[in-house]
Amino acid sequence: MEEKYETLKIHQESPNSGVFNLIINRPSVSNALGLNFFSEFPKVLNALDQNPIVAVIVLSGSGNHFCGGIDLKSLAAIADDSSGDQGRTRERLRRKIKLLQDAITAIERYCTKDAFFSVKEVDLAITADLGTLQRLPGIVGFGKAMELSLTGRRFSGDEAKELGLVSRVFGSREELKEGVRTIAEGIGGKPPLAVVGTKAVLIRSRDVNVEQGLDYVATWNSSMLLSEDLTEAISAQKQKRKPTFAKL
Repeated sequence: MEEKYETLKIHQESPNSGVFNLIINRPSVSNALGLNFFSEFPKVLNALDQNPIVAVIVLSGSGNHFCGGIDLKSLAAIADDSSGDQGRTRERLRRKIKLLQDAITAIERYCTKDAFFSVKEVDLAITADLGTLQRLPGIVGFGKAMELSLTGRRFSGDEAKELGLVSRVFGSREELKEGVRTIAEGIGGKPPLAVVGTKAVLIRSRDVNVEQGLDYVATWNSSMLLSEDLTEAISAQKQKRKPTFAKL
């Protein structure tokens, strides 16, 4: 965790906490995502994922904004790389887009009442290609995704909640920080294998039918169900005490 990053910083909630805050750290440009972010972000997530101390990662932005989207300088740099054979230029661009896509994952979000969102790419004369157009319809519905993506309009935290884009809206930044910390600490205290399995099965079930989802969870539990976590959870229930689970 000691490695320094240009676009991100890591902060452990407390010395004994499994909650780690991953902060996009470019407040002077509204945390816009430069090309170095797309190489650093997967690297940081991998480092956190491999650390057995880490139970929950809370992603946030430094300053007044969570994230201003891709940095326009990055777009210009990609656009300028057009020398030589056009076929090879297009292939280099395709590979760059795939690299950027690999850095982006779907993350559950919380926001404040004064938060705003937008699918801004259409105003920049580009088609969103990092996953927005693929993920948004499944969350807010096809028609609403089409409207938001074609207009590029801003919409509020309250509307985002109505659309199902965010899970909860807090009244202030302070309430948001405390509320998310409480939620994260709660998840961090759960049996690690059960948390990992629940996430994996939910994500898998999102993209398959019920029968395929049931088959997947049966296979998962045949491998993971019989664990020390299960024994500890049952013992704690019987003894009416708080369980203590080993780290992954």
